[in-house]
Amino acid sequence: MKTFRLLTLPLLAAAVACGSVTTVVNGDLEVAVNDRMHLRVRSLDPTVGPFCDEFVAADALVADEAEMTDFRLSSKERTNDGYVLTGVYDKDGVRVEKHQKITAPAEFPGMLVVDTYYVNQGIPVTVSALVSNSLRMEADSLVWSFEPSSTSARADWILPVRPGFEQRNYLGMNNSDYGGGIPMVTLWRPDGGISVGLTEKTLKPVSMPVQWRSNDRYATLGLCRDFDEKVRMEPGDTLAAYSGFISTHRGDFYNPLHRFSEYMQRESGVEFAASEPGAFEPVWCAWGYERTFTADEVIGTLPKVAELGFKWVDVDDGFQIAEGDWEPNKRFPGGDRDMRRITDAIHARGLKAKLWWAPMAADPGTKILREHPEMQLVTEEGAPEYITWWDSYYLSPVNPATREYTLELVDRFIRTWNFDGLKLDGQHLNCCLPDYNPHSGLNTPEEAVEQFPTFFKAIFDRARALKPYAVVQLCPCGCAMNFFNMPYMNQAVASDPTSSWQIRLKGKAYKAINDRLAYYADHVELSDGGCDFPTQLGIGGVVGSKFTWPKNNPNVKEDYLLTPEKERLYKHWVGLYNAKMLSTGDYLNLYDIAWDKPETHVIAKNGRMYYAFYADEWQGGAIELRGLDPAKRYTVCEYTAEKPASYPLDGADPFIRPAFEGSYLIEVIPNEQ
Repeated sequence: MKTFRLLTLPLLAAAVACGSVTTVVNGDLEVAVNDRMHLRVRSLDPTVGPFCDEFVAADALVADEAEMTDFRLSSKERTNDGYVLTGVYDKDGVRVEKHQKITAPAEFPGMLVVDTYYVNQGIPVTVSALVSNSLRMEADSLVWSFEPSSTSARADWILPVRPGFEQRNYLGMNNSDYGGGIPMVTLWRPDGGISVGLTEKTLKPVSMPVQWRSNDRYATLGLCRDFDEKVRMEPGDTLAAYSGFISTHRGDFYNPLHRFSEYMQRESGVEFAASEPGAFEPVWCAWGYERTFTADEVIGTLPKVAELGFKWVDVDDGFQIAEGDWEPNKRFPGGDRDMRRITDAIHARGLKAKLWWAPMAADPGTKILREHPEMQLVTEEGAPEYITWWDSYYLSPVNPATREYTLELVDRFIRTWNFDGLKLDGQHLNCCLPDYNPHSGLNTPEEAVEQFPTFFKAIFDRARALKPYAVVQLCPCGCAMNFFNMPYMNQAVASDPTSSWQIRLKGKAYKAINDRLAYYADHVELSDGGCDFPTQLGIGGVVGSKFTWPKNNPNVKEDYLLTPEKERLYKHWVGLYNAKMLSTGDYLNLYDIAWDKPETHVIAKNGRMYYAFYADEWQGGAIELRGLDPAKRYTVCEYTAEKPASYPLDGADPFIRPAFEGSYLIEVIPNEQ
């Protein structure tokens, strides 16, 4: 494994002429710091071109009195794994000392951790923002980006960046229901890329801006901590930026995201739960009947669910009186008995049952709010925080009364109603505002954001205590998942994708973070054309549907009805899924999701390789099958075709020339098998 190197080199002519450059190297990543404490980031991989040969002001303390970017280097101390650098900004009575520690973790080549704080040694200053790790990437006209933040736009996490592009990527609350995300952003070209992100142990309200100004020859990325209320730094006061990292890599975002996740697991105590074998089984969801479903409709569909090969039945939104009052409504007059009748019927078919639920949401006028108003999250203005999508209010996730009520519901759902798992749903599950409710017992309102994931830990732990094999899915509709919630689920989901592209890119992101996590590709009806099983299968996702049968509920779309044509299609693809179970294989990061054409994903399982290619139209151009042994011969099987065809392939010449529209999936088998 490559380890870090620490070098002090003569300063380049382009930089300050009177000093030296302090350089830290970890793997292929080189960061140089000049006498103004500006940075230059390079990849030492000879196949990766320069990102920006100039030293840039990567950090800034922005105050009313001055925007401080130039800190004259006054001292440096070599440590076992990096440097501690000190510099001073001194102008017009403003004197601030900058302390920066750059650490090269040997176990994570290609990554440097940067910790920075400032000490005021002059007149008082009023700080509005801290900028850190702001870096540049030069390019002709296009770079690709990974920007996993959450807004009501429900935008793609992978975006092309061209001149004129700008996205803030704020990790706090952006819209009434939307906030949180994965604390890392990436820019990459065909030859390589740069990532920056946070290494804090909790979610922080920081922006990760990505920008390409129209008159510049480069795109930028970085971290920015804006203060809603400006911070007054008196003489002697200290102010710290959030701990962050810089990473360089080849290919797309997968490698730096995997490296960040591994670092957080090793250094910050993040521990992901293992996915139950049941979490990889295909899912039928009753949401096809939408909020007006009845017990008889669900039970009446079960014969076809079992016949088609689905193993889970998700009972979705519509059983409850209201969000917050989770007792069965008037369509279930038997109350608990009616809910138990549904799960008994599901279990009688040899299937498992999962229940939809929107925790933390409580509608105005509900019994729970009348009897327990102390549960509500209270904003700085003294008002409740509103959830627009559900027309509800937030219950504070850190309020003791909320926790007690929530765990009582888990007991009811799992023990009394006998469900085998929970689908926790809603974009509001990703983040919240600071909580000013005195009943929540917080030291500071911001603790509500930092402690937010512990709400899901309590649910996960209780569900697993009641049923050790329980599957708990978090579905933050359309959001980039709050990274710190991820340890408290054992099934991720594509979460209301707007396209097949979103299903694939989200799948690759989740596999980079936790390659043992079950990834449910959501209802196939949400994919392109409403039937893109090749996307669900090829990314290693768990297949699912919300079809209705034998007749459609008159209140929902006729498109959901299982026609004879759809039935043949579903039998084919669900059968293939159950036979191959590619979701339990190993995702191999062999292709760049943006620059390699056609878009390609690879799963390895039981000594075989499963390639999935995607393009609107591919006219027979050569495609390299990466990852094969050049000393072996293989058989390529078009295993998803109605009449599978096979052809030989020499590992020394691993090129195929298919023609296809939409997708092309193959199984590559070593001949000795």
